Amino acid sequence: MRQKQPTPRVASLPADHVYSGQNPVRTLGRLLSPELPRLTVAVVTFVAKHSPIWLLPLITAVILDVVVEHRPVSELWTATAVLLAILLLNFPLHLVYVRCMGTIVRGLGTMLRSALCARMQQLSIGYHSRTSASVLQAKVIRDAEAVEQMLMQCADLGLAAVVTLVGGLVVIGLRVPSFLPVFLIVVPAAGLLVMRLRGRLRDQNELFRRRVEQLSSRVGEMTSLIPITRAHGLEHAALGRVNATLDEVRSEGIRLDLLNGRFGSLAWIVLNTLGLLCLTGSALVAYHGWLPVTAGDVVMLSGFFTILTGSVTTLLSLAPVLSKGLESVRSIGEVLQEPDLERNTGKEQISSVEGRIDFENVSFAYGEPGAADREVAVDRVSLSARRGETVALVGASGAGKSTVLNLLIGFIRPTSGRILLDGTDMARLDLRSYRRFVSVVPQESILFEGTIEENVTYGLRDVGKDAVRQALQDANALEFVDSLPHGVDTVVGERGARLSGGQKQRLAIARALVRDPRVLVLDEATSALDNHSEALIQQALSRLVRGRTVFVVAHRLSTIQDADRIVVMDHGRIAEMGTHDELIDRGGLYARMHTAKR
Repeated sequence: MRQKQPTPRVASLPADHVYSGQNPVRTLGRLLSPELPRLTVAVVTFVAKHSPIWLLPLITAVILDVVVEHRPVSELWTATAVLLAILLLNFPLHLVYVRCMGTIVRGLGTMLRSALCARMQQLSIGYHSRTSASVLQAKVIRDAEAVEQMLMQCADLGLAAVVTLVGGLVVIGLRVPSFLPVFLIVVPAAGLLVMRLRGRLRDQNELFRRRVEQLSSRVGEMTSLIPITRAHGLEHAALGRVNATLDEVRSEGIRLDLLNGRFGSLAWIVLNTLGLLCLTGSALVAYHGWLPVTAGDVVMLSGFFTILTGSVTTLLSLAPVLSKGLESVRSIGEVLQEPDLERNTGKEQISSVEGRIDFENVSFAYGEPGAADREVAVDRVSLSARRGETVALVGASGAGKSTVLNLLIGFIRPTSGRILLDGTDMARLDLRSYRRFVSVVPQESILFEGTIEENVTYGLRDVGKDAVRQALQDANALEFVDSLPHGVDTVVGERGARLSGGQKQRLAIARALVRDPRVLVLDEATSALDNHSEALIQQALSRLVRGRTVFVVAHRLSTIQDADRIVVMDHGRIAEMGTHDELIDRGGLYARMHTAKR
């Protein structure tokens, strides 16, 4: 029946070893280390393709000196030919760079998203109940994208700035070494000054962005309230709220435009003034012969000043991008390093299930052991179910019914006691293989954007059309499915939006039927339906439970009167247990609940 499951090789990202939440830079290094050869090719190619940017001032200087000093014209042609060759090589080199860097960055993004999704499948249900699904979705989409953008911008803008800066300083150091100290001081100072001016603009842009977000919120609020607004004749009041926000956005926008104009002009004046001073200073040095500087050198130094200052400014402007990207690395690490996993590796794998379930003095408490706020949800529960039996769980909200089902499915583990499956402690079993023999019909059916057939056969292979139609027929769903435009190939819409609640529930039953489960869990499967839909689904459920071990949580007591055993839960404990008639005769909690529901 069971065999020892071999330990699988982990093909995905080794998150526990690669990730270090407190060292995102080191983490990135580890993630990129397998791509080191391709990264080296990308960097070398980028340096070659980007060389015209820092070679142009040098070649311009050579050409100017040929004209001014009447050097051989051959030097002019040589300089022109060299620059033209480098310019023409830019196209193939750029394609090689984009291919290499794009493969690295997109591959890393795909790996991170895949690792996050794989980790989410491994994390316990307890973790998912504590963590918002939207938060996890943001990590998969936005955080991975922020890492991609950081790498791409650092590769494109950052690498360009570094190559230009290093190349320019090397050229200056070789051709006019006496000016190198000046550039090492003045260029960073000019870059910092420009960034300081831009910093003021960033604050105002942030304020304007918030005003626009407020406007978006107001418009969304207005559209959602249109029925109420129309019903009470409040159109003027609604427009007044939106128009007030529009006025604020307009005022902030004008203020931002003026500030952009002032600081943009000021930054341009400062940068060009410093460039003019550099040009004038180098010209005076050449004119008076204080240093061996040619006319070409003067033009080269002036050109390099603008280029190098722009490179420093670019590097400084990447700081927010780096900060956001590294924070996203930490954010992704919160999931990839989360230790609350469902441990199945090395445990016994199930090849068949008879369906005997035994709870032996089982307790479960939420929270950390010894914590003051620890809450006992199930307290010393003992019950048994054999194949073909239906066990119904009833009780007030918070009595522990759903916790018992979560323990049965293996979403959570008992904090004490044990649960036996066909006589074997479930703590020893690979729950993934066990769940192949379990089907769950929840209170609200979960459907995905796809066809009816794809939803019914989700996760299964080689299920024929006949089997699907038989499952739909047994679920009392075939009639409405055949009436749809494309039958079983009809797309149900996101979360089954094109179907009614009763139709979605019947598809959920068909999904359970087609799997032929040994253990069936019904979690208030008819509580949210009208009487007609409930009658259809009760007929379908009567077919579904035959020959299976069934655990059912019911809101309507009338739906579980035929259960083999009714377990009445109260504050996590079993208050009473028996058949419907036995419990009514006792006149206890169940009898009082039954009377109150009439």
